Amino acid sequence: MVKPTSPLIAPPSPGQSAPWREPQLEPEAAGGVVSEDENDESAWLLKFCVAYGFIMLVFLNYAAVLPLVQREWGLTNSAAGMIFSAYQFGYIFSATILSYLTDRFKARRIFLISAVWSVVANFLFALFAVDLTSALVYRALAGLGMGGTYMPGLKLVADRFPSERRGRAVGYFTSAFVFGAAASTLLSGLVGSVAGWRFAIFTSAAGTLVGTLLCLAILQEDRGATRQDAGRQLRREVVRNRPALLLILAYAAHMWEQYGMRAWMAAFLAASFVHIGYSKGEATGYGATLTAIIVAVGGFATGLAGVLSDRLGRTRTATAIMVLSAGCSLGFGWLMGLSPVVLVLAGVAYSFFVVAESPVLSTGLTELVPSRCVGAAMGLQTLVGFVAATASPAVFGWVLDVSNPARTGAQGGMPLVWGWAFGVLGVGALIGPLALAIARRLPTSTKMAGGKG
Repeated sequence: MVKPTSPLIAPPSPGQSAPWREPQLEPEAAGGVVSEDENDESAWLLKFCVAYGFIMLVFLNYAAVLPLVQREWGLTNSAAGMIFSAYQFGYIFSATILSYLTDRFKARRIFLISAVWSVVANFLFALFAVDLTSALVYRALAGLGMGGTYMPGLKLVADRFPSERRGRAVGYFTSAFVFGAAASTLLSGLVGSVAGWRFAIFTSAAGTLVGTLLCLAILQEDRGATRQDAGRQLRREVVRNRPALLLILAYAAHMWEQYGMRAWMAAFLAASFVHIGYSKGEATGYGATLTAIIVAVGGFATGLAGVLSDRLGRTRTATAIMVLSAGCSLGFGWLMGLSPVVLVLAGVAYSFFVVAESPVLSTGLTELVPSRCVGAAMGLQTLVGFVAATASPAVFGWVLDVSNPARTGAQGGMPLVWGWAFGVLGVGALIGPLALAIARRLPTSTKMAGGKG
């Protein structure tokens, strides 16, 4: 007797979901992954995030030792900011080009070569930088290396996770970025206060070498496909995509605020501590340590924001965060000279909001453009975002000099008025919510977060 065919084992028609099927029979392409695969992907993500945290140890090493370099070379605040901006310039140049090239070459290869470059450039800075000119050159080279790690790394993550879980995955990767940046500040500041800024830069570069070797073992595959038409895809799919461009504009506002804050937070805390009676050496060490703690808090924020954006929508989540962050920028600089406890509590709140929207905006961008040109979109986002990030520290330093005309670094004094400089960051950040409000009203915004916008 022939056994009748059960309708429960018939294959679903295209586009039809099959919730009744056994988990082990459900293919990834049908909208889910088997639990075993999901656990494997989570384990891979954890290992990659830990390794990337080590790579990030060079990211803010100069910012942590900025007061020491400034004093040794007699730099003005504007000149000190220019060195950080040179790093950002190198970052922009390589990140834009290399993110774009991930649509044509494997992101894994670009990521690893860039990490090695970053290690070498930081060693050169520690060994051979002797004045403003040489510092500008070596920091620009260091930026060239780091520029090829974040966006290609983010693409490696985005290529492995479906849209419904991508916000969380990108959020965790961004958390590794933030925790690594905090560790960079802590390590460099502590080592610099004891052994000098050169040894601090060298030590952080050694940590980045460890992370590079770990990634060499972890990144054994690259699921992103290579394409040969990236230039045409950039023009057609990205430049003409209004909601994508609006998210890129919001990202630029985010970068303006975040990098101005990160570049000058340690110096602000050091100046505040000197003002209330600490020596410059003590103030530099405490400023770097507390900045590391403050920046690290943002690592929790990015993971939480990624999860929330999967549930509430990308634009709503990012708008709320950016409004709160701008408020922090407008007020933080006026806290100069208050108790360290007050400064740390305010700084923690500031850091939590200033970085939280980063994975939300990046994840939304990957959903608004076709997968074949995600690298091109990320390249454009990097270019626009880091133009703002490059200008921000230098503009901050210029405003600091203007608002403290008799107390520039070259004259031996430390600035006492910081409110106007931080306020400039907040004003720029408010462009983000305006851009997101427009994007949310466009029909194509429903491509984000499973229709939540």
